[in-house]
Amino acid sequence: MKTHQREILIYYNPESSNDKKTVAHAQGLAAHVRTFAFDKAPSNGTSWKQIVHSLDMHPKELLNKAHPYYQEHIRGREFNDEDWLNILKFNPGILKAPIAMRGKKAVLCQSATDIYKLHDASTAVAFF
Repeated sequence: MKTHQREILIYYNPESSNDKKTVAHAQGLAAHVRTFAFDKAPSNGTSWKQIVHSLDMHPKELLNKAHPYYQEHIRGREFNDEDWLNILKFNPGILKAPIAMRGKKAVLCQSATDIYKLHDASTAVAFF
């Protein structure tokens, strides 16, 4: 999944104050910020595969291990790559932090300021 360099796409929990802070920081970085609640996250495995690839992380690393669903259904079990993608696809609410994307880059925003990892010289706008 790719976004335009001037746009930031964020999947987040709108009930979390920390996640809302991430969105606020994103709005300071880009004029165009599209937000989606976790329950509106990508609904197909291909999208999740692209997101995980952009993050350069294993799907298990994205999950909140303290979440009751994780504790009851996932903890201590082994899954193949396709199964992990299905877990993300069908249970996006157990993500541990917002996922922000800009261009080909993606960041798991465990703190609100992690969003700045998407900002680099190629996305900066020069003012003369």
